[in-house]
Order: sequence, then structure tokens, then C-alpha cells
Amino acid sequence: MKKFRNILLPIILLVVLLVLIYVHEKRDIGIGETIATNVGIENFSQIENKSIGWGIKRNDNHSAPDLGKENKAIMDEYEGICLGNSEKKQIYLTFDYGFEAGYTPHILDVLKENDVKATFFITAHYVNTAGDLVERMIKEGHIIGNHTVNHKSMPTISLDKIKTEVMDLHQMIYTKYQYEMKYIRPPKGEYSRRTVAYTNSLGYKTVMWSFAYDDWEQDRQGREEYAKKKILDNLHNGEVMLLHGTSKDNSNILDEIIKEIKKQGYEIKSLDEFER
Repeated sequence: MKKFRNILLPIILLVVLLVLIYVHEKRDIGIGETIATNVGIENFSQIENKSIGWGIKRNDNHSAPDLGKENKAIMDEYEGICLGNSEKKQIYLTFDYGFEAGYTPHILDVLKENDVKATFFITAHYVNTAGDLVERMIKEGHIIGNHTVNHKSMPTISLDKIKTEVMDLHQMIYTKYQYEMKYIRPPKGEYSRRTVAYTNSLGYKTVMWSFAYDDWEQDRQGREEYAKKKILDNLHNGEVMLLHGTSKDNSNILDEIIKEIKKQGYEIKSLDEFER
């Protein structure tokens, strides 16, 4: 019996050690990467890959825009986010970032002062050049979304490359901040049925928008009244609002916009609270 115990004890210790190693490696990799390693690309190669540019038809009368039949069908099929419950005065505020233009500290100050949580879709360049701001976003309760490593149009690249573009950024954010991303916004607003299906399999929910305006052009700033009118004229129930954090106009008018949105009876909700 004693001899049996002497043999059994090392075996038990070895099993415990292997379990601890597995748990440690899984924690370091992150849930999303674990999912990605088990995805078979061949399962998606037969899905249609026609490139679609997200486009909507605004109404300017506080009613929901026309998303387009194809857009809506794909978002519904893969449970993407683009427009919330039409019966509830809820708005979801999102920002896209390819680079830092110097306005984000003020944007974060305004959001904090108004007790608003937003979603920031960022690229690898943004993480590498403005890591302190990403850390602040996370600490202040905002959501970080995946805008891919290099902002490439996903229908134009292979599934292997899509995985690299998405999961390399996922791993970067997880390693730096122990933060697990779960929302993705396709670069340039270009997607296909295949890319949405595939990024779903990587653990990501696609997020488009029901309002945006031409705020990304650096040489077309200084139009604050225009920007305010565009944003406020198009408020609607369930709105997913896209703003670019590189816009000086957006930074300057954000506080006024948020206060007016609330004054009109809307709630600004986090994507984690999204209602269909």
C-alpha cells in the first residue's frame, strides 16, 4: 500500500501541474484567441463575399433611417448592431479612431462630466501611439471596440488575413490591459456576408450605425453649427451614432450635444445595454 501511494502521489502532482499550466496559458491568450484557434476557415470560404459599403438614407425628421434591404438582412441574420428598439428613446454613442488628433482628453472629460459611456473603435496604430488614452477609456468604463490592426477593407483580404487583422489587435489589447474586446466595426464601413459570419466566429459582434455625417475630413472643420444641426436633426429612437474623435468640431460641440440629447428625453446607453 505504501509503495502504491509513493507511485500515485507523483502522478497526482503531475496532473495538477498540467492543469495549472493550461489555465495560465488560457488566461494569457484570452478567450477570443482561444475561439479563433478552433475556427475552420474552410467553413466560410463558400459564403458570399460581395463587398458592400454600409449606406443609409437619413430622414432628418427624427425617424429611423432606411438601412437598405441587404444591410438589414445581413445584420439581422448575424445579430449585428446598427439600429435599436424603435419604441425607446435610446441612443448609443460610438467613436471611430485611426489616430489621435489631440481632442480625446477633452472628449473623455465631457463624457465623464455628463455620466455618459461610449464605445471607441480603435486600430493598432492608435493603441501604439495613444496607449495612455486607451487605458483611461477602459478605467472610466467605456467600451473598446476592434477596428482591426491596419484598417483594411475586409472583403478584399483573405480569411487568414482577416484573422490576423482582428486577433492581433485583440491579443494586443488583452496583453496590455487584460481587456477582452467583443465588438467590431468593419474598416471603411465595407463588409460582406462572409466577413460578418467569420468575425462572428472569432467571438465578435459587428457594429454599424444609423447616423453619421462627414466629420472625418481634417480640412472641413470649423463647421460647428452645421455639425450640431446634422446631429440634432437626425436624433431617433435606437440610434447608433457614429462620430469621429479626430474632428475638432465634434470635440467642441460634444457637451452641448449631449445636454440637448438628454433635454429631448433620450437616454445615452452603452452598447452592452443594447436593445433590439
